Amino acid sequence: MKTTYPYGAWSGYLGHLILVLCLGVIPLSPQKAQAQEPILAPIIDSILPIDLKEVIVISSFNRGIEHKSQPKPLSTLDQYLESSKKVSMVKRGAYAWDPMLNDMTSERLSITIDGMRIFGACTDKMDPITSYVDVSNLSDIHVESGQQGARHGNVIGGALDMRLEKSNFRPLGWTGAVETGYESNNTAQIVGGELNFSNEHFYVDTDLIYRKAENYTAGGGEEVAFSQFEKYNLSTNAGYKVSENQKLLASFIFDEARDVGYPALPMDVSLARAFIGSLSWVQDSFIGDLENWETKLYANTITHIMDDSQRPDVPIRMDMPGWSDTYGFYTQTELILDDHHLIGKLDGYYNRSLAEMTMYPNDPNEQDMFMLTWPDVRTLNSGIYLEDKISLKESSVKLSTRLALQTFNVADDFGLNSLRIFNPDMAQRQTRVLKSVSTHYHRQFKALHLSGGLAYGDRAPSVSEGFGFYLFNSFDNHDYIGNPDLKNEKALEANFKMAWPIKNLDIAVEGNYFHTWDYIIGEVHPELDVMTIGADGVKVYTNLEYANLYNVSLDMVYQLTSELDWSGLVSYHRGTDQNGRNLPFISPLAYRSRLTYGQGNFSGTLTLSGALDQSDFNPDFGEDHTPAYALLSLSLGKTFSIGGEALYGKVGIENIFDRYYSTYSDWNNIPRMGRNFFMTLSYAIN
Repeated sequence: MKTTYPYGAWSGYLGHLILVLCLGVIPLSPQKAQAQEPILAPIIDSILPIDLKEVIVISSFNRGIEHKSQPKPLSTLDQYLESSKKVSMVKRGAYAWDPMLNDMTSERLSITIDGMRIFGACTDKMDPITSYVDVSNLSDIHVESGQQGARHGNVIGGALDMRLEKSNFRPLGWTGAVETGYESNNTAQIVGGELNFSNEHFYVDTDLIYRKAENYTAGGGEEVAFSQFEKYNLSTNAGYKVSENQKLLASFIFDEARDVGYPALPMDVSLARAFIGSLSWVQDSFIGDLENWETKLYANTITHIMDDSQRPDVPIRMDMPGWSDTYGFYTQTELILDDHHLIGKLDGYYNRSLAEMTMYPNDPNEQDMFMLTWPDVRTLNSGIYLEDKISLKESSVKLSTRLALQTFNVADDFGLNSLRIFNPDMAQRQTRVLKSVSTHYHRQFKALHLSGGLAYGDRAPSVSEGFGFYLFNSFDNHDYIGNPDLKNEKALEANFKMAWPIKNLDIAVEGNYFHTWDYIIGEVHPELDVMTIGADGVKVYTNLEYANLYNVSLDMVYQLTSELDWSGLVSYHRGTDQNGRNLPFISPLAYRSRLTYGQGNFSGTLTLSGALDQSDFNPDFGEDHTPAYALLSLSLGKTFSIGGEALYGKVGIENIFDRYYSTYSDWNNIPRMGRNFFMTLSYAIN
């Protein structure tokens, strides 16, 4: 039985919640409570906040691949993300695309795996965090826009949290699956399997997948050289129920990619390897009315090695290894007081980022050249996040805030002295205070849902922006140098959403606006000399006075019949700085239309997607005009029963008319894949 508290007691209990988060890291033995699992549900007639969130479902809770709902079940995670409503991708090859949310890349986002902070080890962003997991070990991805993602860290553009699939103590016994796929364009081979055991007290889930692809061909049959890749991914999740109220969970991911080509870049990757592990304690009830307490400790280490040994006729051969190690924790709990649902979270991480470059002259009489491109930067971040969801009579309000302290320390003296060539007064250590505050209001008028909000947030410069040393950007053909004196980037955000279900038609209009002060971007420094042979100049990261970004989308779903539905999405984006210059990587007007059929064991999907001309581009950042394009794709799936078990099969064809095209976010106009036939099979054993 819950105890209610008067209005005036909120502040006292909020302080109690903070104190418990700061001290509560040792499991206690409270009263028994029924375990709860998160449930994703459609809009219903109750006054609850509607967050600006998208959930990308990858696999179902019964451990089966979602062949009916996914046009291409064993596609890469990059393709899953690109098919979402809010995420776009920067593509440098066929592997490891870099996610963008609200036209902002990873510096302005928080990208996590089950809430774990992870940082890539590549100075050229060739290893985004999304490249170290696979669709085979994920259940869904939560995409949160702007400060709605502040629970996962200090952000400007938002957050992506990739959640691992777990059996979660369901009484399933032994289950498993064997999966395979093939794609014609790049002769991609996909082989995977999973073996799981779960009962009311214990579960262990294991998953292994292997992918190998050769060079792909663009529309018209043109081969895109250096677009091959090979990848292994192994994941294990386990849980032990100490009592009905207490659970001990563990997870481990090993991911390794070799011989990865990047046709849009001057270098490839010989090795990208990650070890990711965590240990969690989950307790349904905690102290008093505090509930759903979770504490997680995690660690991950990434090794990334770039080289150009497979490239012909390079001016000078280079090796560029990088390392990133992160250790972190978070502890969070919830408290319900009358109409208030409070969430508190305390988190922290420590990251070490180190990258170097060795150049080998063609003349054996010349000495090798060495420099640190990331000078062993140590980052320590600790923060607290508080959220209150208030249910009112006919509406609801969500208030949230985050406060964090972030410290940078340049640990390598050689790297520090290199940076002091450009910044003589640079301190070895610096500390920054990061802040976020957000309010979000929702009101329901019968079937119509209206919501909107205002938010403020800031972020510290990334390791590259603050401490990078001669990082070559092949997109605009400039070397980049970090600036340790950068101010924190700050953004005022306004957002809105209208959702209106009308009989068989659901309509949603959503938009946001970011006014960003001290926007961080590279600007030409004419007095500095280039390091890279053939580079056009040197850019130093600097703060613009401000920049504005706008995003608006219209999303519709129409149920034509019980078996057939249609969905459509149109989005418009715009980004300019204080002088009206176009910001880079801003999407032109884009669209997608999809027909989905499902009856019994059969399913089918017909998709039309495309974009208009990119007319608002900026040559100063290496951009040029990108022509309009339209693509048509088809997939068909069927479920068979073999010996009482299910065999899922899907075939399809992408880019049916073999269109030659590239998008606004394709690095150096690298063309995308032409016509591609694919096939996937998954045999589930229950």
